[in-house]
Amino acid sequence: MATQTISLSKAEKSYIQSSLLSDPPLRLDGRSPEDYRLIALETGVAPLANGSGRVCIGRSGRGGDTEEAGGAGGGTEVVVGVKLEVDDVGEEDDGGKVVCTVSCSPAAYPSLSSNQLDDIQSDLTALLGSVLSHPSLRLVISWVARVDAVVFADGGNVVDCLMLACRAALWDTKVPRTRGVEYRAPGKSGAGGGAEGEEGMDVDVQGGRSALESRDVSRVTDFELTDYWDEGEVLDVRDAWPVCVTLNVLPSMHFLDATLQEEASVPLRIHVMYAFPNGKPILQTARLVGTGTSDMNQIRGLIKHAEKYARNVWAGLEAKLNEEEARRGIKAREKFYGRRR
Repeated sequence: MATQTISLSKAEKSYIQSSLLSDPPLRLDGRSPEDYRLIALETGVAPLANGSGRVCIGRSGRGGDTEEAGGAGGGTEVVVGVKLEVDDVGEEDDGGKVVCTVSCSPAAYPSLSSNQLDDIQSDLTALLGSVLSHPSLRLVISWVARVDAVVFADGGNVVDCLMLACRAALWDTKVPRTRGVEYRAPGKSGAGGGAEGEEGMDVDVQGGRSALESRDVSRVTDFELTDYWDEGEVLDVRDAWPVCVTLNVLPSMHFLDATLQEEASVPLRIHVMYAFPNGKPILQTARLVGTGTSDMNQIRGLIKHAEKYARNVWAGLEAKLNEEEARRGIKAREKFYGRRR
């Protein structure tokens, strides 16, 4: 982000930088350079969305206790919801688009004007859209996924928190199971051996497969949703959504998960986004932010370090998401069968 969210004096910046460059490095909250603050994750926080997630860095995530972040208090909290809409797919359009929007609560940046807040929202929306809307991550369905993220609090490292919340929400997203419906004139046989219904309507029963996933069913003119306990199928490409690791760079060292004060004290940051489908590292993007300079050798070294950090974040996130999926699956199954009794 180009907009500076807090202002520090030269003496404050010098004090923070000298502490980080000391041996061993010293941080205001006592963490080592490679340590993250407490990360809390929860899925299914928006009942009306097809998928949702909330991630808090530096706070409990339960609306109560808050971990101190560099003496400022508070942490970073992002909530993301995914809503699926039927896409109007043309002959040359494969569908499966992802549309991203990021909004920032004024309470997250109380010292900024409305124009500065708009700049931050625009920067984050452009960053998120350039990653999640990439053709390699396109959904293999004829739906458009609208990813809406809200930054409720920013205690530093908002890009990492945003990408974690987006991955959690997309992992939680379920594509509704559909069944194709064909309308035909009375007295004509249905196509594909469909079962004849009332008033000359054929229902194309495809064993739960989405009729919108194939263009072979050319006579299907509508669809209906099937009723099942798990609310649909998971996205096929959910293992490809990346996580972000931000390295805050000083002349002779780098550190992770910066607080607002630390972000304002370093001249250069690099956002590196990795995915590990089937354990294979895939670098999605790397972006330099700030007024500092760097050379290619340093950037290559930073990206190499980022792969190691991102793999650790990925492993922890996968374990938590699988745990959340199992927990919510049990609750959804019990609710569904309890309603049908």
